[in-house]
Amino acid sequence: MKLQIYENKEVASKQVALYVVSKINEFGPTPSRPFVMGLPTGSSPEGIYQNLIELYNAKKVSFENVVTFNMDEYLGLPPSDPQSYHYFMYSKFFNHINIKPENVNILNGLTDDVEAECSNYEAKIKSYGEIQLFLGGLGPEGHIAFNERGSSRDSKTRKVQLVESTIIANSRFWNNDTSKVPKYALSVGISTVLDNSKEVIIVVFGSNKHNALKETIEGEITSRYPCTYLQEHKNCIVVTDYSAVNEDGNLIKKAEKNNLL
Repeated sequence: MKLQIYENKEVASKQVALYVVSKINEFGPTPSRPFVMGLPTGSSPEGIYQNLIELYNAKKVSFENVVTFNMDEYLGLPPSDPQSYHYFMYSKFFNHINIKPENVNILNGLTDDVEAECSNYEAKIKSYGEIQLFLGGLGPEGHIAFNERGSSRDSKTRKVQLVESTIIANSRFWNNDTSKVPKYALSVGISTVLDNSKEVIIVVFGSNKHNALKETIEGEITSRYPCTYLQEHKNCIVVTDYSAVNEDGNLIKKAEKNNLL
């Protein structure tokens, strides 16, 4: 696992976007051999998406032969709901690039058959052979996607019940009314990410993520902090800012041993 520290999330976001573009261009995707990505939602990747849009507009990259799989979706929200992750991805990213609609994969929060939806999603990921690059973020308590505390290493795409701390944290999008926040979601599992991805990049920004960052890098591997499972991946880069590092000398020393993106 490599740790990369940048001055702030704006600088880090730009560097991650440039790295993603370099990987796509190096791969040289075609219709029969697309570049497959895993994508997150939330505040952490917004700057990355904006930089990717700018690079696309500058003709530095094409997304025509890129296939994406999003990490999660609230159960019960239609794609037209501004708080759905489907809406987020299209408004923040997909509507602004040349990705083909059939290459976008997002879990269906209105499915009538949760088990089939999750099973089919998992199978479709595997049908591509390998995710070239999985981009993700961390929650303050160390969750990946909606893999809350207690999620097992072998977990796959499934229905999950959101814990109280996640509901409280996400209530900011519902005028701080926790009663309006969905209580369930569909989410890829830990195994889905780690066992299907050639490379994983996790972005961790802000002082409220310091503990999650510290556990990810040097904590004991345990379901108490699902982020610690990332230590088991052979090619994982954690990108953070000095705000999240919070002057932690051990983390700074670890970062100094790594090459920058």
